[in-house]
Formats: sequence, C-alpha cells, structure tokens
Amino acid sequence: MSSSETVSDTGQALRDPKRPRDVALRESDRERAPLSERVGRHETCVLTVVIPARDEEADLPQVIRGVREVLRADARPCHEIVVVDDGSTDGTAQAARELGVRVVRHPYGIGNGAAVKAGLRCARGVVTVLLDGDGQHDPDDIPRLLEGLARAPLVVGARTGGGSSLHRHLANRAYNLLASYVANRRIPDLTSGFRAVRTDVARRFLYLLPNGFSYPSTLTLSLLRSGHPVLFVPVQVRKRRKGTSSKIKIFRDGSRFLLLIARVATFFSPLKVFLPLSLLVFGLGFGYYLYTYFVSHRFTNMGLLLLVLGALVLSLGLVSEQVASLRFEKAESGWEEEST
Repeated sequence: MSSSETVSDTGQALRDPKRPRDVALRESDRERAPLSERVGRHETCVLTVVIPARDEEADLPQVIRGVREVLRADARPCHEIVVVDDGSTDGTAQAARELGVRVVRHPYGIGNGAAVKAGLRCARGVVTVLLDGDGQHDPDDIPRLLEGLARAPLVVGARTGGGSSLHRHLANRAYNLLASYVANRRIPDLTSGFRAVRTDVARRFLYLLPNGFSYPSTLTLSLLRSGHPVLFVPVQVRKRRKGTSSKIKIFRDGSRFLLLIARVATFFSPLKVFLPLSLLVFGLGFGYYLYTYFVSHRFTNMGLLLLVLGALVLSLGLVSEQVASLRFEKAESGWEEEST
C-alpha cells in the first residue's frame, strides 16, 4: 500500500463511525505526530524532490543520480523525483525519462517560478525539496535541510561562497539587507533556490509566487511575514559545469527584485513601507514650516499640504495593516491547529 493510500485510509477511518474508536484515535495521533517523525516514517510519508530545468541535458542526469544516491544512503526509499522541463529546446525531458523520473513539460518557457509551482502542484510528498538542475546544488546537503523541518516548515540552503561573480554577490547582499528590514529578521540568503518545505504550507502561497526567478524571495518573505519560522542552513554552491549560463541578469532583474520586495512588504507588513514614507513627508512638511516661519514669519499652504499628506499616508498604512492582519487570521489559526 502506498503512503498516499495510507493517509487517505486514515482520513476515512476517522470519519467512519463504524470503526473502533481506539483505532481511529491511534491513527489520529499518527497524523498529528511532529513533522520530524512523519518524515522518518516510510509508510506514512512521501518525499518529493522537484528539479526545475531548462536546457540542462548535460547536467541533469548527474543531478538525478546524486539525489537518488543520497536518499538511498539516508534510508528514505519512499520518495519521488519530479523534473519540470520549462520549454527546453534540447533533450532535457528525454534525459530525465531515461532515468525513470516523473517529467512535467511546459510547451514553451514560462519561467523558473512557473516550473516550481507546477512541481509543487503535482507533488505527492508531505515534504518537497527544491533544487536546480544545473548541478550547482549539492544533493549531499538534502538530509541537513530535512533535519531542519522538525523546527520550521521552510529550510533554506544559504549559500556561503563560490558559484557567483562579485557583482552578483554584492547585489544579493543588498537584497538580503532590504529583505531583513521587511521581515524584521536577518536573512542570509534571500534568493537561494535550494530549499526544503512542507508541501501544504508552500501551496498556500502559490498564488503569490511569480513565474520568474524571484519565486525564492517571495516564498521566503511570505512565510516570514505571515508568522512561520524559517531556518537557514549554510551550504556550498558549486560552479556550473556544462549547462547554459545563468539566466538571471542583475541589471534587468534587479529592479524586479526590489519591486517584488516592496510588493510583498505592502502585502504582509504595510507599515514597513508606509511608516517611513509618512515620516519622510511629515518631516519635509515640518522642516518647510520652520524654514518659512523663520525666514518670512508665515505658515504656507505647501507646509500644511505636506503635513496633511504625511498624516494621510500614515492612516493608509494603519488601515492596510489591519487588512493584512484579517487576511491571514484564518491561515494562522490553521497553522496552529496543525502544530498542536
């Protein structure tokens, strides 16, 4: 019997009044067991490894073999590997099929984020591991990511060096600093695509994830600002070998990352954006008032306009904060019930 059938039968047992109460309670306790125990039980858990790939025919087979070796050595025979081919023009999909993994194909290139969302939608696992198909992520780090799921629903492999140029490293540091301010927590790596996540939690935020390469940023900030703990595990990143060059362009995608962070901030924590803006406008109005008062001994309409505008921006932020709290009240209550 497969793990999915076991979970389904458990739910039917709990709803069937004819089943003995002690059996239903035992199965209920098993469903409510901590995630670390459920991940370790082969009969009740399936681990899904999602590998988004585009034109990675050369590197993908080695990545798949590495993942299989690690999971077998870690005594996790109940797993599946899903390769999402995002409109490749080479033999990426065929290379994956020859190794006996599930393949989901896009008829054309939609984007890395769209490939990840497709993988999460079709994943059968309680836990999903995401890693790139270009060989930069070391599958040997997967067990370390899975261990962290006992304490958080999302564990991110934070890159500690290698695999990126100086300008990309500096840009990532800038993104990390801005995201740390938004999330009110230090974020060592905002854009890492190597992560392990509870599948049900990730699916709650699929509608927020963009189709491009900024999906890791959105998923990380979404969970942090909605109250979920996120762990960061240091990992080493290897340089690309034979595949195509990185498809992320710093100057083209940099503004998109900044806009994305602002969008997520206003969605989850509007005061992080509106409060500094209102203080800036109010400060300009007050400073202009002092200037006109000491220079011309009068209070101008411009000064009054800036003061009123600062108050309006603050009021808009307060209202937006209340709306954001109401939006996630139901999701937070559901998370607390699952954690008990």
